Amino acid sequence: MSIAGRQLEVSNLDKVLYPEVGFTKAEVIQYYVQVAPVLLPHLAGRPVTFTRWPHGVEGASFFEKNNARHAPAWVRHVVVPAPGSTKDRETLDMVLLTDVPDLAWSANLAALELHVPQWRVDEDGVPQLPDLLVLDLDPGPGTGVAECAALALRLRERLVDDGLDPVVKTSGSKGLQVYAPIRCTDPDQPSRYAKTLAQALTEETPDEVVWRMEKVLRPGKVLVDWSQNNTAKTTVAPYSLRARAGATVSTPVTWEELDDAASLVFDTAAVLDRVEQLGDLFDVGDRHRADLP
Repeated sequence: MSIAGRQLEVSNLDKVLYPEVGFTKAEVIQYYVQVAPVLLPHLAGRPVTFTRWPHGVEGASFFEKNNARHAPAWVRHVVVPAPGSTKDRETLDMVLLTDVPDLAWSANLAALELHVPQWRVDEDGVPQLPDLLVLDLDPGPGTGVAECAALALRLRERLVDDGLDPVVKTSGSKGLQVYAPIRCTDPDQPSRYAKTLAQALTEETPDEVVWRMEKVLRPGKVLVDWSQNNTAKTTVAPYSLRARAGATVSTPVTWEELDDAASLVFDTAAVLDRVEQLGDLFDVGDRHRADLP
């Protein structure tokens, strides 16, 4: 196919990657091409980790960080230090998705999910300090998105009181994710701050919230996962597909929409309609960027 001046070889376009809704690889590529204007700004400068599902969401999958070896010559890539969890490797050669053909290429690999860190690299490929704070609200057994929504609103009050300007999106799976654009003084400051917030919310309502990861603590509670601010970790990008049965998308929402938490599930068609009507609700680049307390 020819797209934005690039020639790209694609294959198996009729392969169904989401059997429950009959969503094909061609439709995955088409979605990422159409959502590119709002997605690409949130990928800019952030090395992308793929979650690939070559046989569809009911088949086997794998994470892929060292993904530049597959890339056409025109896809930008950057060598970054490997996280501690990566065995026998000191560096990773990771792609930076910067243009529409890049998204079409990754979609053709069945990279359904795109995950990014809370930091960017500069023009020379050097990792910078984190510019985003994230708190991932993950419902435990017996809880759901309604409990996450109530907690997100409490979290918003805390962040605003500290001078931050938060936004919220669905994870595209079970929970919600609250972000805020920040300036920080060292790579670990966002984790320290987020952990303090999670502990304070847990102390206020210990029967509803938990900040520790142990599964035995989580039934009936929402986990405030502060650890996603670790510079070695990534979270799913806004507007990324998720490998869920209904081809759901991690979707930015307004704070007012949290009042009707049951409606916070969006497929690709709904997301494209929302973008056309509402623009980018996850406009962290245009929001007030504050020093992290």
